[in-house]
Amino acid sequence: MSKVKLDETDRKILELLTEDGRMSYVDIGKALGLSRVSVRDRVEQMKKSGIIEKFSVVINSDMAGKQVSAFFEVDCKPSSLVEVAQALADNPNVASCYQMTGPSTLHMHVLVEDFKSLEKFINHELYDLDGITRVESHILLRRFKSRTGLKL
Repeated sequence: MSKVKLDETDRKILELLTEDGRMSYVDIGKALGLSRVSVRDRVEQMKKSGIIEKFSVVINSDMAGKQVSAFFEVDCKPSSLVEVAQALADNPNVASCYQMTGPSTLHMHVLVEDFKSLEKFINHELYDLDGITRVESHILLRRFKSRTGLKL
């Protein structure tokens, strides 16, 4: 995958869309002194090139009933890594799952309703996976910053 060149106008469009993904092309155009058509064409080109992967909504997990947020470091046998990662990625409680360097093989973020649900996830959905050699968990107490989208 080759790097795509962004000009200053593209960067400003992305900045506005990062703050409000529902901002209309008309409003973006007004903010940047561009026509709606010009903004639309630039956004479509950034979608086509893969710079914009998708538009999504950010849900407040607490307000949606997912009150427990936990981060896990999971070590796996090398031969089981892909299968374990896919099983975790397919689990609806797993918000994100990454292969990492360092002492942990997989790093994941889990959101569940309560501690009983977390216990069920750990004992019956995580520990039941073949190939896991170590699990370490960290419970989120308070969020100071959470960012969606990439700041350019």
